[in-house]
Amino acid sequence: MNQIQVDVAVIGAGTAGMAALRAARLAGVSAVLIEGGELGTTCARVGCMPSKLLLAAANGLHDARSLAARGIEGTHALEADYAHVLGYVRRERDAFVKGVLEEVEALPGGMLLRGAARFETPTRLVIGDDTRVDAKRVVIATGAAPNVPDALKVFGDKLITSDDLFDLRTLPKRIAVFGAGPIALELGQALARLDVDVFVFGKGGNVASLTDKPVRDALAAALAEAFYFDPDAKFDAMSLEDGQPTLRFTSPDGAKHVERVDLVLAATGRKPNLGPLALENAGIELNEKGVPHFDKTTMQCGTSSIFIAGDCDGTRPWLHDAADEGKLAGDNAARFPDVRAVRRKVPFSIVFSEPQVAIVGASYDELDRQMTVTGAASFETQGRSRVMRQNRGLLHVYADAKTGQLRGAQGCGPAMEHLGHLLAWALQLELTLDEALALPFYHPVVEEGLRSALKDADRKCYEERAETPPALPSAAGC
Repeated sequence: MNQIQVDVAVIGAGTAGMAALRAARLAGVSAVLIEGGELGTTCARVGCMPSKLLLAAANGLHDARSLAARGIEGTHALEADYAHVLGYVRRERDAFVKGVLEEVEALPGGMLLRGAARFETPTRLVIGDDTRVDAKRVVIATGAAPNVPDALKVFGDKLITSDDLFDLRTLPKRIAVFGAGPIALELGQALARLDVDVFVFGKGGNVASLTDKPVRDALAAALAEAFYFDPDAKFDAMSLEDGQPTLRFTSPDGAKHVERVDLVLAATGRKPNLGPLALENAGIELNEKGVPHFDKTTMQCGTSSIFIAGDCDGTRPWLHDAADEGKLAGDNAARFPDVRAVRRKVPFSIVFSEPQVAIVGASYDELDRQMTVTGAASFETQGRSRVMRQNRGLLHVYADAKTGQLRGAQGCGPAMEHLGHLLAWALQLELTLDEALALPFYHPVVEEGLRSALKDADRKCYEERAETPPALPSAAGC
């Protein structure tokens, strides 16, 4: 058995793991990186980048076909060459993956260990069958994998996940997409715009993780105009008949349907990749889902010398957070036991559907409704949105009713990736409504929609203050 002693062992070579390794090396401690699967991050290989490439192709076709409304017409109809589209997506994806591989290949010899890791003790890992690593500190950064509900496994080899989609050589004529989260909505809309007959089925009414019902309803209505979309699907039966997935369901209007599709895409979320680690030997406490309890400001698991980062911790499944968590975990693993807490960045997520979705700051469900005002802006009549023919959607911003300090926002609409960044920065800087409104807004831009929402919230703040009676003097002041 090959024996290795090291200060920090990082399990997982994804975004979080690479960030942790960089941080540990910069701190001057010895470190190894352990990876048992394919090299190349989830984002580059099967996540953010290939999905955006497919969306870019689909949106290009959609936009070109929409030019007739502006008086731009031609004699030749545009069509998607599926083999060409998918080939383009893979080539560009591989370019992103290559950049990641080059960083890994540049590591000093012996720093990358290939094989599945498992805990033997809290400070000892076994890699495969031939390597044992004694590590003073460990960073778990094993990522996440598609979560496929058992009910969908009836479709056999006609069932794929987002990890499989980009390796198809052509696209199906008809597809059922299960899920209503970011992956499902982005891929479902991309396929629909590439002329695939798409059926998207959600569960429980959830859409894009939105908890603000008017915003959620506005998004669902816009998407339902482009493809079949039921956020709370009711199935009578699902089966594989003559090799073809067959769905029997009741639509929201009460009608019964039988639809046969060529493929079923499970886009029902991802679950932490923790099973192979034998965490029962790590001496740390786990929650009901088998994920270690950890401090979000340090990434430390309890008081142990084990840290966790990235999608495997089950909290913020976004690349920017994985990178931040990896650096934090690597820093603290390197300096353990001198663990230092940091102020985390404002939570921020985007869905690149059309309309786009942004969720920033405090969750709507976490807010004290009696102490919160909501400013609203519709994009239906917003000037620049109408010029772009993307005038769909609704933005809500939340602020403290007494102080006017911004608390969060949820919205769907055009350019929400940019409005979301402005809101995230404002929240990070702890701006009030008055301070945000004192900043410049150019005309005509979509950001004027954000100003409308801020002004609406500001007006409600002043109304709230005017309606609140002055506090009675205290006994000491009488």
